[in-house]
Amino acid sequence: MLLRFTKMHGLGNDFVVIDLITQRFKIKPHHIRKIADRHFGIGCDQVLLVEIPSQPDVDFCYRIYNAEGSEVEQCGNGARCFARYVRDKRLTGKKSIKVETLAGIIELEVTDNRQVRVDMGEPILDPKRIPFTAPEQQSTYDLDVNGVHWQVGAVSMGNPHVILSVPDVDSAPVETVGPVVESHSRFPQRVNVGFCQIISRTQLRLRVFERGVGETLACGTGACAAVVSGIVQGQLDHCVEVTLPGGALAIEWQGLGHPVIMTGPATTVFEGQIQL
Repeated sequence: MLLRFTKMHGLGNDFVVIDLITQRFKIKPHHIRKIADRHFGIGCDQVLLVEIPSQPDVDFCYRIYNAEGSEVEQCGNGARCFARYVRDKRLTGKKSIKVETLAGIIELEVTDNRQVRVDMGEPILDPKRIPFTAPEQQSTYDLDVNGVHWQVGAVSMGNPHVILSVPDVDSAPVETVGPVVESHSRFPQRVNVGFCQIISRTQLRLRVFERGVGETLACGTGACAAVVSGIVQGQLDHCVEVTLPGGALAIEWQGLGHPVIMTGPATTVFEGQIQL
């Protein structure tokens, strides 16, 4: 079948978005791998699917697949692209959009300056729910990585994140430590690995080694998790600018019992068709 798609990115974290409401097709893992291949396919970090929701009070179902074909629970940069896509394609006229994900319901809002504001829901700090093997909830945890001791934060934004503090993200061991931590035995569902440098109480720099993808230019849920971890440790204020290799996101969290709010851009690159 010839399938229409749109290539988009959020701060360089790139996606192929496919409308499965006006197009009917059963996408399987081998299709995802073909689409995401940067040499023989379109090329992307993740494939995003727009589907009919299962609940009556929700606008869309938002499904996310890593380049290697596995489905994941959440993606913040993808959520912003999703919101712009359904508006630009006139699948909805709403500015505030409610979508269901594997991690639950999230709300997206396209602002007047075409930025997208995402209510990412409340962060999860309970180790059992992240999931992360630890005897009790703490602000930081000891993590042994190939004999090297790290103090880390652990947060779920619907998908698991571990945050490693580094003095300088430019020299952080993302390529060597990232894949080892991603598959660490204490994270039974694997984990996204953030390398975080706090600049001030309102600014941090971040690089993320994403589960099933590798390092990306930006990670929205990773930015949220890093801010939550920093606030829990008393190092950050409630509104923080997070600078990633692909650009900056504004993250706000008022503390326990409140959702994390992420605001940032979403950009369309090109449209096309692919034979599957």
